[in-house]
Amino acid sequence: MSLLHLAVLSPLILAVLIPFLHKHFRNIHTGWFLLPLPAVLFVYFLQFISVTKNGDTVIESFPWISSLGVDFALKIDGLGLLFALLITGIGTLVVLYSIYYLSPEKEKLNTFYIYLLLFMGAMLGVVLSDNLIVLYSFWELTSFSSFLLIGYWNHKEGSRYGAQKSMLITVFGGLSMLGGILMLYIITGTFSISETIAMSNEVVNHHLFTATLILFLLGAFTKSAQFPFHIWLPDAMEAPTPVSAYLHSATMVKAGIYLVARMTPVFAHSGVWVWLVAGIGVITLFWGSFSAVKQTDLKAILAFSTVSQLGMIMSLLGVGAAALHYGTIKDGYYIVAVTAAVFHLINHATFKGSLFMVTGIIDHETGTRDIRKLGGLMNFMPITFTLAIIGTFSMAGIPPFNGFLSKEMFFTGMLRVAKMDIFSLDTWGILFPIIAWAASVFTFLYSMMYVFKTFTGKLQPEKLEKKPHEAPIGMLISPVILASLAVIFGIFPNVLSHSIISPAMGAILPSLLANGEGFDVHISHWHGPTSTELLMTIGVIAIGILLFKSLPKWIGIYRIFPDRLALNHIYDRGLEIIQLASRNITKTYMNGFIRTYLVYIFSFFIFILATTLVYRNAFKLDFSNVAPIRFLEVILVLIVAVSSITILFAKSRLTSIILLGAVGYTVALFFVIFRAPDLALTQLVIETVSVALFLLAFYHLPKLGKNEERIRFKLGNAIVSIGVGAIVTLIALSAHSNKMFNSISEYYIENTYKKAGGENMVNVILVDFRGFDTLFEITVLGIAALGIFAMIKLRLTRGKE
Repeated sequence: MSLLHLAVLSPLILAVLIPFLHKHFRNIHTGWFLLPLPAVLFVYFLQFISVTKNGDTVIESFPWISSLGVDFALKIDGLGLLFALLITGIGTLVVLYSIYYLSPEKEKLNTFYIYLLLFMGAMLGVVLSDNLIVLYSFWELTSFSSFLLIGYWNHKEGSRYGAQKSMLITVFGGLSMLGGILMLYIITGTFSISETIAMSNEVVNHHLFTATLILFLLGAFTKSAQFPFHIWLPDAMEAPTPVSAYLHSATMVKAGIYLVARMTPVFAHSGVWVWLVAGIGVITLFWGSFSAVKQTDLKAILAFSTVSQLGMIMSLLGVGAAALHYGTIKDGYYIVAVTAAVFHLINHATFKGSLFMVTGIIDHETGTRDIRKLGGLMNFMPITFTLAIIGTFSMAGIPPFNGFLSKEMFFTGMLRVAKMDIFSLDTWGILFPIIAWAASVFTFLYSMMYVFKTFTGKLQPEKLEKKPHEAPIGMLISPVILASLAVIFGIFPNVLSHSIISPAMGAILPSLLANGEGFDVHISHWHGPTSTELLMTIGVIAIGILLFKSLPKWIGIYRIFPDRLALNHIYDRGLEIIQLASRNITKTYMNGFIRTYLVYIFSFFIFILATTLVYRNAFKLDFSNVAPIRFLEVILVLIVAVSSITILFAKSRLTSIILLGAVGYTVALFFVIFRAPDLALTQLVIETVSVALFLLAFYHLPKLGKNEERIRFKLGNAIVSIGVGAIVTLIALSAHSNKMFNSISEYYIENTYKKAGGENMVNVILVDFRGFDTLFEITVLGIAALGIFAMIKLRLTRGKE
């Protein structure tokens, strides 16, 4: 295992130690033990910038399930490194923020940080895996750990509801992606992402290509909250603010973005990919920004804002994928969309992470996030107000912040869509810049609502739970750093151009580059006074201010849309219908009688096995190697058969017990004549004990009365019983007649003494050849014994109380 593997697994390892640290160091906030890890990992990943900057990659692998082609392979290239730095960098700031946000007296910090570490490790595994099965394993771990984090305050109904919704939607997408992974394996014969990318030409010409593409996009769209799967993200805001700042601005919701970017070299050769990714992205962009305006909760505004921003990045990746069809990087005309996607990915993490933390500060210091109760906080919280100005202005695309630059590049990418002469983009493509501009107007509008309705206007102290005041310095450090990055990257954007952005683009569009070649990225603040992008920005600001000033006059349009047609209502109603249908179906066969369940089980057993025997032509009868049946064996079989049948008609419990014992002792005689004295002895002991216990128990029961109701004969039960016996007999005969290998008994005979040094073959098999099996059986018995002992002790303790 390499140091890179250890880096990915280190959060999971530390998660195991958190309970012990929390228990033995209760006077120290558990977050302080956690904080060094993401910081060290961030520094560790920084050293790879010099590698990826030159177009090189680092691959470390060790065998995991080699027989299936599944190796624990990790790869660091420009794209993986970008996400690894976001995960560890933002993770460090979130942990620092949580130390001051979460009170050790009120919160279960050990569970919180365990969940956070699980998520951190899972995200690192997702973005650095070079094996699709490994990626999927970590992918599902992100869903599981985010479910725990969202539902952390499980005493709140909203937290439980949000956690369940996120789990159902993202796991559905994950299972869809797994189907796509298996289809891709059928096409390529490998789970390696690098090898799959190299075989992209074979993939695109396969008849399973479109189905595989759609399944992968379902995984990406559900995880990155794309329309119509975006409904889980706003409800996930019930999680503590550090979770929102980490999962829903910089990491988990970016996993789908990562998947689309990573698989672009494989699927982007199809117009279906370009239209779906770009189309769904731009729809999500508009719907998220439009929905954010009607929200009154600050975190809800940021939630729909995140949906919108994710749609923006997704649409840019879709549009940029079309550049692969031109096969050149000359002047980067169509590649600008991918540049904007990567740049905005970074920018969004900075300004949205700071805004979530600002929201947590407002909630922490005032007791509410409702903008109808807030106002006039600027004088009481000047630092927080400054951070909010930087974050919202960057989100709105106002200079000189980093969001302005990536928004201008976004406009450029959308304007160039209509000039593409592929996939009918030269006609329908005109819709992209129109929708993008309209969405940007609403983005500007909700950004202004967030900052000015919260910090300006009249203070309403009677509506606040606490007297407002500035947050402690520890809670301000993280958002200050993020806001500072928003300013620095806005003024000096090219500090990222060749170190981070260009290598990431090289991983997304590798086929456009020759060996040793890289994208020449240069981000400019000014494109001239008459550039279309500048005019679009001026229009966004002008219309946005007008709409903000007149908000009370037109906000009523949101009430026109009926609630019964809302996606959330459809989701809730769908769950109700599924639960009702499942209950009704269950009632048809779950009647509480074991005999009924056995009829279902055995009927299915007969049907499946009989069908398999017929379909596979597997039945065969061969008595050539069968030993002759002796007279004594016939007598013993008759005794067993007669005793078993007589039990059914016995009118005395004593008679039934004696007949049952006769069956057991006769079986013991079989073991004797087949020279298995140890089995015979075991059978005799079991039968003796069983008969004695039966006699002891039945002695206390009343005698059978003459008027006892007899069980009526049921033809259906008889058919099922005969069918089970017949099918098992047929399978046994077929198995004996279709032996493909020699019996393993010869191996034991030859090697019992030679390899194990024992003369008792049965003992050697149990202790040596099947040692692990025996060990596990002993372990199970030990666990059962401990459970019984615990229940007895618990009962005795309660009895004393």
